[in-house]
Amino acid sequence: MTGNRVLLQSASLVLLAIALPLVGCATLSRRPEPPPAPHVHAPMPRELSKVALPTYRIEPPDILIVEALQTIPKAPYQLRTTDILSIQVEGTLPNAPIAGAFAVESGGFVNLGFPYGRVRVAELTPDQAKQAIEDHLRQYLREPFVSVSLLELAGRQQIAGEHLVGPDGTITLGSYGSVSVVGMTLEQAKFAIENHLRQFLDSPEVSVTVAAFNSKVYYVITEGAGTGDRVTRLPVTGNETVLDAIANINGLTELSSKRIWIARPSPHTNNVQVLPVDWKAITAQASTSSNYQVMPGDRIFVAEDKMVAFDTRLAKFLAPIERAMGFSLLGVGVATRYSGPVLQGGGARGFAFGN
Repeated sequence: MTGNRVLLQSASLVLLAIALPLVGCATLSRRPEPPPAPHVHAPMPRELSKVALPTYRIEPPDILIVEALQTIPKAPYQLRTTDILSIQVEGTLPNAPIAGAFAVESGGFVNLGFPYGRVRVAELTPDQAKQAIEDHLRQYLREPFVSVSLLELAGRQQIAGEHLVGPDGTITLGSYGSVSVVGMTLEQAKFAIENHLRQFLDSPEVSVTVAAFNSKVYYVITEGAGTGDRVTRLPVTGNETVLDAIANINGLTELSSKRIWIARPSPHTNNVQVLPVDWKAITAQASTSSNYQVMPGDRIFVAEDKMVAFDTRLAKFLAPIERAMGFSLLGVGVATRYSGPVLQGGGARGFAFGN
């Protein structure tokens, strides 16, 4: 047993001697640290001195809400399924009035109720539908007087509601086709949609708002200390600071250090801004000097804890060598156990296991 213990200690020292230079090389080849001072070209917005973001411009995959305020079809309009008509009839049976809203059902019929039955009105103008209903009611009434008007347009349901901005920068309005809104402000998108609908409607009017700001985001990157980096993509609402961003990922983990900075992209390739963050000052001292306002496209980088990273890399380098040495030591132990009796007793009985 003493020989095995000496062998294990010797093997451990050999492994450590092999691994330390390798880990040192790996540590030296890590990514460079950020510059010690930010490249600042203008006052940076902070927690107590925030700025309003530029006018929002629509991009994929934003989600827009379109409300149809006025959707009057151009004449002559032919009725279709899911249109809603207002029908008023005078001279009906005493217990069976006809008055109210009636939907054009599947097959193009309106159901006037018992005992009048259904009348087909699809592909008719409202005036033609009025005449068709009167002709039908003469089977039951002596002199019916019918009034028909279009209460709600079927296409209104295709215009109103939530619309995803597709990869091509358009939103789809059902049977009215698609409208390009990419790069536009909300006011410009409203004008573009109304201008497109003028092909089908008389003086259309809509309102446009953003339901989901999906195209303007920032990223929080946390180094994994040798276990893989994590990237979290978060939408920009115009009010976030560094502290908000870290709160949105549920704080720092045991793998993270307190070294944090913002890398802010710039239209000019060699003009990237790097803003160091004093995490302890922000959290423990309520300092706002480095609690910067987050802008679209920002990368908030949380560096790894070097000791945890060293331990992880050391374990990675030692694991395969330890397995190889473990098999070797196991073989030596087995050989030592079963060769002992042979050396002591000799003869055929020495080969009996356990004797």
